[in-house]
Amino acid sequence: MASVDDISREREKLERCPPGHAGRDVALFSLAYALNERYGKERKIDDLNEAITLHREALELRPVQNEEGHRSDSLSNLAHCLSSRYDKLGTVDDLEEAIAMEREALALCPPGHPDHDFSLHNLGIYLGMRFEKQAEACDLEEAIQLLRAALEFHPPGHKWRSPTLQELIRCLSSRYESQGEVNDLEEIVTLRRAELELCPRGHHDRHVSLHNLAYDLRRRFTKTTAIRDLEECIELHRTALELRPPGHVNRFSTLHELSVCLSSKYDEQGMVDDLEEAITFGRVALQLCPPGHRSRGQSLHNLACNIKKRFVKQATMHDLEEAIELLCRASELRPTGHPDRSSSLYEFAFCLSRRYDEHGIAEDLEAAVTLGREALELCPLGHPNHGICLQYLGRDLRKSSVQTSAIRDLEEAIELLRPTLELRPIGHPDRSTSHHELALCLSLRHDKYGETGDLEEAIMYGRAALELCLPGHPDRGLVLYSLACDLWKKFRYLHQATVVVRPTSRADLASSLFELSQHFWDRSQKQAMVTDLDNAICLATYALELRLSPEDVSVAAWVQRLFKEANSDEPVVLSGAIDNLRALVNYHRARFQDRHALIDLNEAIAFYRHMLQFCPTGHPNRVSSLCGLAQCLADRFRRQPTATDVDEAIVLEQEALQLLVRGDPGYDMSRRCLMAYVQMKIKAQAVMMSLDGSGVIHFDVEQVIYNIVSETLKTMPTRLLHTHTGILCNRDAQVSHFLSSPQYKHLVSLCKTCEPNQQMELIRTEVSKYFQYVTLSHRWSSGEPLLHDIEGRKIYSMPATGGLRKLQGFCAVACGWDYLWAWSDTCCIDKHSSAEVQETIGSMFAWYQQSALTIVYLSDVPDIGSLGSSEWFRRGWTLQELLAPQTVLFYTQNWSLYKNLTSSNHKTDVAVLAELQRETGIESQLLCDFSPGMDNARSRLQWASSRRTTRPEDIAYSLFGIFNVHLPVLYGESAENALGRLLAEIVSQSGDISVLDWVGQPSPFHSCFPAHITSYQRLPTLPPHLTAEERSSAISEELPSFEVLSLRDVPGEPTVRPVHLRTPDSNVHGDVHDIHSPARVPLARFFGRLLALPCIPHQVTTIQLKGPDPSTPNYTYNIQASGLTPLEITLPVKLEEVSGSQGILYLVRPWHSKLLGPFAELDGVTDEQLVSALRAPFNALLLTQLRYNEYKRIASSTPITAHPLDRDSVLNSEIRIFNIV
Repeated sequence: MASVDDISREREKLERCPPGHAGRDVALFSLAYALNERYGKERKIDDLNEAITLHREALELRPVQNEEGHRSDSLSNLAHCLSSRYDKLGTVDDLEEAIAMEREALALCPPGHPDHDFSLHNLGIYLGMRFEKQAEACDLEEAIQLLRAALEFHPPGHKWRSPTLQELIRCLSSRYESQGEVNDLEEIVTLRRAELELCPRGHHDRHVSLHNLAYDLRRRFTKTTAIRDLEECIELHRTALELRPPGHVNRFSTLHELSVCLSSKYDEQGMVDDLEEAITFGRVALQLCPPGHRSRGQSLHNLACNIKKRFVKQATMHDLEEAIELLCRASELRPTGHPDRSSSLYEFAFCLSRRYDEHGIAEDLEAAVTLGREALELCPLGHPNHGICLQYLGRDLRKSSVQTSAIRDLEEAIELLRPTLELRPIGHPDRSTSHHELALCLSLRHDKYGETGDLEEAIMYGRAALELCLPGHPDRGLVLYSLACDLWKKFRYLHQATVVVRPTSRADLASSLFELSQHFWDRSQKQAMVTDLDNAICLATYALELRLSPEDVSVAAWVQRLFKEANSDEPVVLSGAIDNLRALVNYHRARFQDRHALIDLNEAIAFYRHMLQFCPTGHPNRVSSLCGLAQCLADRFRRQPTATDVDEAIVLEQEALQLLVRGDPGYDMSRRCLMAYVQMKIKAQAVMMSLDGSGVIHFDVEQVIYNIVSETLKTMPTRLLHTHTGILCNRDAQVSHFLSSPQYKHLVSLCKTCEPNQQMELIRTEVSKYFQYVTLSHRWSSGEPLLHDIEGRKIYSMPATGGLRKLQGFCAVACGWDYLWAWSDTCCIDKHSSAEVQETIGSMFAWYQQSALTIVYLSDVPDIGSLGSSEWFRRGWTLQELLAPQTVLFYTQNWSLYKNLTSSNHKTDVAVLAELQRETGIESQLLCDFSPGMDNARSRLQWASSRRTTRPEDIAYSLFGIFNVHLPVLYGESAENALGRLLAEIVSQSGDISVLDWVGQPSPFHSCFPAHITSYQRLPTLPPHLTAEERSSAISEELPSFEVLSLRDVPGEPTVRPVHLRTPDSNVHGDVHDIHSPARVPLARFFGRLLALPCIPHQVTTIQLKGPDPSTPNYTYNIQASGLTPLEITLPVKLEEVSGSQGILYLVRPWHSKLLGPFAELDGVTDEQLVSALRAPFNALLLTQLRYNEYKRIASSTPITAHPLDRDSVLNSEIRIFNIV
C-alpha cells in the first residue's frame, strides 16, 4: 500500500517531468497508481478522482500501443479506477466508460499477450456489474464467456485462479436466478469444487469454501430433488462447523444452514432423527442471536417451523404451543415493511388454526383469519408466497363458515382457492392440498344449497387430489374419506332402502360404497353403459382402500394382516374383504374384455393373488381362484408373450385339476384350459426357434398391431370424440375401440394369409385408415363445453344448448362423412394443465395438417351469405386452421354446406378458392399447398396483421406452427414480448431481414421490432426490377447533388435552421466487408437481445425540420445522407428526443445475399450485378448511435424510401455489422 511518503515522491517525479517531457506519461501513471492504492486502503474519494484525472492525462500521452504495452496498461488502470468510483457513487457513466476502456485494452492485448487474461477477467467483471444494474442479458452472457476464457489461462496454482472462479460463479449464479437453467447450477457446483481444491486442509479460507459449496449443493437439491446433493451438503456443513468452533464469527450461519438442510431432508425422507437434529441446531443458532441481533427473527422463525413440523408428525401439544410463542416473537421482530413478515404471518396463522382444530377456541380461528388476510396483502399476485397465503386463508375461512354458518366465508374461501390451482401447476408438491381444500368447500356449498354442479366439481377435484396422494402419502386417507363421502352423496339414490342413513365411520362408508358399486355393476350388465362399469370399479376400489388400517401401507399389506388374523374376532371384516376383492376381479376382467387395456388385466391378476391368500387348500373358492388367475395370465401372455406367465398359468391349472375329480362341473373345462396353455407354450418355443425375422408371425400379430397403433396415436391429439357414440376417448379408450372393432378382427385374419413381407405395410395402412380424424375450425363463443363438462358423458344425450349444439352438429357432420373420430379445441384439451396447453400449441398445426378433413363452421354466415362476412377471417388462430389442412369444407350457421356445393374439398373449388384469396390476401397456390417454415416471413406476418385474439399474447403463439418454431408458451407475458421472441427466433434461424420492414410503434423488446403485429399490414416491399433502359440510364448518368435550402420564414412560426451533424472521430466499430465479395458476410443473428445486423450504411450528414403541420402530430425532416439522394422522413416524435447522445445517425439498407438474386456468385460479384440489384430505391432503417458501438432503430411513421445517388455510390458501398439494441 502506498504511504504518504510514496505519494510525495511520485509527485516530485511528476514535477520533474513537465508537459513535453518524454517520461511524463510514466510519472502520471505511477502517481495515479499510488493514489488508487491509497484509496483502496483509506476509501477517500478525492484520491480516486485525482487518480482518474491523472490516468486520463497519461492516456492522452499514449496514443498507440508500444512494445511495453503502456496504452493498454493505462486503459486497464483507468477502467479499474472508474469501476471503483462506480462502486462508491453508483454513477452509471463511470461503469460505461470502464467497459469501453477495457474493451480497447483487450483489443490491444490479443491472445498471446501477457495481459490478455487480465483484460478478459476485468472486462467480465465490469459487464457483470452492468448486468446487476441494467439486467441486460447480453451483458451477462458476454461476461460469462469472457470469464470462462480467462479461467483457461488461470490453471491450478495461478494467483488469479481463485478470483476468476469467484467472479464466474457470481455471474453464473445471476443467470441461474434469472433463467433457472440447471446447467448453470451444475457448472457452479463444479467451479465450487475447484475453489475448494484451492483451500486444502489447514487453509484459512477452507471453511468458507466448504460453506459455499454446501450452499450451492442445496440450491441444486431444491431444483433437482437429488437427495445425494442434500446429504453431501449436510456433511460439508458438519465439516465447516468443526472449523467454526464456539466463538467463531461465522458459526451461526453454518448452524442455520445445517438446520435448514436437515429439515429439508426430513421433508424428503420423513426421518424424525433429522428433524430432531434440525431443531437442536436451530436452538443453538438461536442462542447465538440474543435480543437485538439482526438474525434473531430468522432464527425464531426457522426454529418455530421445525417445531411445527414435529407437531404435525407427533401431535404433541407443547410443540404447537412453543411454535406459536416463537412465531409471535418472530412476527414482532418483523414489523410492517419487513421483507419476511408475510412468511411469519402465514406460519403463525397455520399454527393458530391447528390449535383451533385441537381445542375449538374461536379466538384462535379469528386470529388465524386476521393474520392470513394481512399475509395475503403482503404477497400479491406474482409474489412467491401468494399461493400458500391463498391456501391458508381459504382453509381458515372454510373452517369459519362451518363454525358460524356464514356462507360469505365459504364463498370467499372458494374464490381464494380457485387461483391456487393455476399457481400450483402439475408437479407442485402442494397441488393435492389445493384440490382437496377446494373439494371440501364445494362439498359444503352443495350441502347448503343442493347444487349438483358443486358436488360434481367437488368430486372432480377430490379425484385429482387422490391421484396426487399416492399410497403412503400422509394425506391420502383424509382425501380418500372426503371423496368417498361426496361419491356417497352423488349415488345414494341407488340405495333401495326408503331412508338412507349417512355413514358415520370408515367401515360403514366402505360397505356403502361397495354396495353402490354392485348397483352400477348390475346396471352395466343390463345396459352396457361405459360409465357404469367405470363407476363400479372406482367405488369398489375406494371401498377396499377405506378398509385399510393406518398401519397398512398397501392393499397387499392389509390382505397379509387379515389373512394372519383370519381366526380372530373379525369375521365380518374378513368376509367383506373377500367380497370386495372378488368383485374387483370381476369388474376389471369385464373391462379388459371390453377395452383390452392391459392395466385392467394386471389389476385382476393382483386381486386374484390376494384372494388366493384367503383361500387355502380345501377352501371351496380355491379352485375358481386358481382357474381365474391362470386364465388372466394366459390372456396377458397372448398380449405380451412372457414365458413366466404361461408357465405359472400351467402350474395353477394343474393344481386346480388335482383338486377336482372326474364328474365335477369344472373338471372338463380345467382340463381343456390346461391343454390350451401347454399348446401355447409349445407353439411359442417353436416360433422362437424358427423365426428368421422376415415377417410377423401369427403369434406376434396382435402385439405388432398394438405397437403400431401406439406409434400412430403418438402423432395425433391425445383425446378424440367418438362420432358414433359421442363419447370423449383418451388414448386407452381409442385403442380399446379399435381392438374390439370388426376392422381389427379382419386385420388379424388378413395377416394370417398375406405374404410376410406385406404384413407391416398392411397393418400400417389399416391402422391409419381406422384412426383418420376430423378437426373443427370455428370462432369461440360463450358457453363452449370444456373437458370437464363432457368427460364420461355422451354428448348426443346432453341438452343441445349453446356451444354444445355446435359440438353435436360437428360430430354428426363428421360421422356423416364416415369418419369415426373428431377433434375440437374446446373440449379435447385439459386447459388446466399448462404442460398439455404447451404441447397442444406446439402440435396444433401438425394435427390440422394430418387431419383427413377440417370442417369450418361459420356461425355468423346464413345459408345465402358470403364467406367474407364472417368474423372467422379476423381471428388469429383460424389462420393456421385454414393453411394447414389439405381438405376443408365450409358450413354455414345451419350446418349446410356453403352455397350447397357438393365438392368434397372446397380448396379444390375454383369459386371458393377465389373468395378465400380475396378475403385473406393469400395466393391460391399457398392456400392449397402450404408448408410451415420461414420462407416469405414478411408475407406471413402480413396475413396475420389484421387478425385478433382474445388473449393478446396468443397472436404470436398462433403463428408458431406457421413458422415451424418451438418456443415456450408463457401466458401472462406481454404481447410485445411474445411477438418479439417469435421475430427473434425467425431472424436467428433464417437470417431473414424482411421482418424488419414495418412502420409503427417500436417494441420494448427490441427497437427493430414493432410493438404490434398490425405494423405489418402494409404489403411487403418488393424492389422494382429495372428495365434495360433504366439500367443503362442508371449506369451512364449521375443524379444532381442535393443542396440544403433555407426555408422561407412563416409568420408566427420560428425559423427552422439546418443542423449539421458532427462527424465521428473514427469509423464505425464492427466487421466491415467488401461488397464485391459478400460470401463471408454473416446472416443477421441475435446474441441475447443484441441484433448483429449486416447493413450498407449511409451516414446522415444534414437534417432539417420542416415547418410544423397543425393537422398531424408527426414531424417531417429533410435528410441528406452520404450516397443517397435527398429524402424526407416522417417521425412520430422529434428526432432530438430519440437520437443517441453521440448525435450520429445512419440510414441503412439491411443486407442479405438474396438482394443480389438467387443465382449470384457471392465470391465475386460484378459491377453490373451490383448496380442492377442495388441501384433501385429501397426501404431504409434509421439508426442512431449509442455508446460503445451499439445502435438503436428510430421508428418512422411512414416507410423511409431511399434512392442511391449514382453508380459510384453503389460501387463504393461497404457492408458493416451493426449491433442494434
